[in-house]
Amino acid sequence: MTGGESAPPDAGGDAVQPFPANYRSEIPAFLRSYLNNPVGLRDAMMAEPVQREVAGRMRFVSCLRFTPQGGRPQDIAIVHVNGRLDRVAGNAQELCAAAVYAPFPELEKLSR
Repeated sequence: MTGGESAPPDAGGDAVQPFPANYRSEIPAFLRSYLNNPVGLRDAMMAEPVQREVAGRMRFVSCLRFTPQGGRPQDIAIVHVNGRLDRVAGNAQELCAAAVYAPFPELEKLSR
């Protein structure tokens, strides 16, 4: 088990997980409501979803890195279940250790 997280009982089972095809549009939409202030993000980068073990199950994980307005850089790991965005993982540093980041300007355009 990774990071001490437990999976909800209906978290997609152990079946082979499909690639999250709509992750590039789902992530900005989710972060608009997840972040207290999504305006003014800088240096936004994302790693393509890769399979990682999360709570004892293989899941696709997207890794994000950005700097909020007036804040310090942040890393976030987003877990996808059954091809859809499911939740933010609590152990981004561990899940994203070997991530290869590329610019993700969609995050820098977020508004309230």
